[in-house]
Amino acid sequence: MALTEKLNPFAMAQAQLDEAAEHLALDPATHEFLRWPMRELHVTLPVKMDDGMTRIFHGFRIQYNDARGPTKGGIRFHFEETADTVRALAAWMTWKCAVVDIPLGGGKGGVICDPREFSQGELERLSRAYVRQVGRILGLEKDVPAPDVYTTPQIMAWMMDEYSFMHEQNEFGVITGKPIPLGGSAGRGDATARGGMYCIREAAQVLGLDTHGMTMAIQGFGNAGQFAARLGRELLGVTVVAVSDSRGAVYDPTGLNPYKLADHKLKTGSLEGYAGEHERISNEELLELEVDILVPAALEGVITAENAPRVKARIVAELANGPTTPEADRVLHENGAYMIPDFLCNAGGVTVSYFEMVQNSYQYYWPEETVHERLDEKMTRAFHAVHDVANDHQVHNRLAAYMVAVARVAEAVQLRGWV
Repeated sequence: MALTEKLNPFAMAQAQLDEAAEHLALDPATHEFLRWPMRELHVTLPVKMDDGMTRIFHGFRIQYNDARGPTKGGIRFHFEETADTVRALAAWMTWKCAVVDIPLGGGKGGVICDPREFSQGELERLSRAYVRQVGRILGLEKDVPAPDVYTTPQIMAWMMDEYSFMHEQNEFGVITGKPIPLGGSAGRGDATARGGMYCIREAAQVLGLDTHGMTMAIQGFGNAGQFAARLGRELLGVTVVAVSDSRGAVYDPTGLNPYKLADHKLKTGSLEGYAGEHERISNEELLELEVDILVPAALEGVITAENAPRVKARIVAELANGPTTPEADRVLHENGAYMIPDFLCNAGGVTVSYFEMVQNSYQYYWPEETVHERLDEKMTRAFHAVHDVANDHQVHNRLAAYMVAVARVAEAVQLRGWV
């Protein structure tokens, strides 16, 4: 398959798999099997709105591959959601779980809607309606959802409660990312960003760099981006010089205060109007700043073949899913940027979600320090597995991560006798 900038997310995920399959010399049947989701459920959801009218929404739950264990993946409420986006995210979740070596497969779900327009009551009714339709394929040993774009611990609590009602018993383990009083795990809130910071720490170490005093720009100031700004400062000693949201970026080469930025975003809903002597720049300009570390933490496809030659960061750490196109990957690699690919860099979230499943299963909960230690161990081991394959095979890091993950899933598929 030719790699072009016009690939939709799922075609991009398939193209990335194809390249790994070629390097691994996968047999044709295993390769073709891994290119497609094993199961898809498309649902139609009637929801009574506050004004008495009923609106119809469309949703999905896609289970990509469960050879290594139950599928795992978030649920998105987004007005631009598509089946192909969910397929791609389910595929990436499969490789993500495999690259950090947790015994889960990949899944993903979504509803086409704009939850920002909803009241709390409408949001609850939509959440429960979704679970009533997809609940038949969920379960601790089948498929365990989690929060994603525009979904929250409260939404997870409603979904868990609806599933429990359907099964006439408490089923805390069917959903992760729950509030702590309902079986959530300590350390889940910042897990995605924290795992990414551990990867940046290891990348700096193999490059012979000291993170203290390095500069960082973060595109996307949602949950992951806000925690990345704080933890970059606390764990790595970096100076955050730029952050952005959908309305633009704030830049100050002398450094920004991540705590004040987060407070402003919480109070106003955006970075617009942030006080101080700070320059306003565009999201596009942020990607091309003269910084040591660039963290894309927003949406897919923001680094392309067109702008990749102007990316100056030494380390690119992908907290978002799919922010770099395949053609841009090659450009960044050729220009000497050290890429930490998305399904390694942002795997901290699913890793701590897995820890939550484990704790739910035996009803004993770990202190936050234990969660951090075990996450650090998992992420560090995964980082070096990918780094070693990249060096041994002289390939870029994304391809190396795919080779590690796809080999593990392919082995499970073959051992089970599916191909």
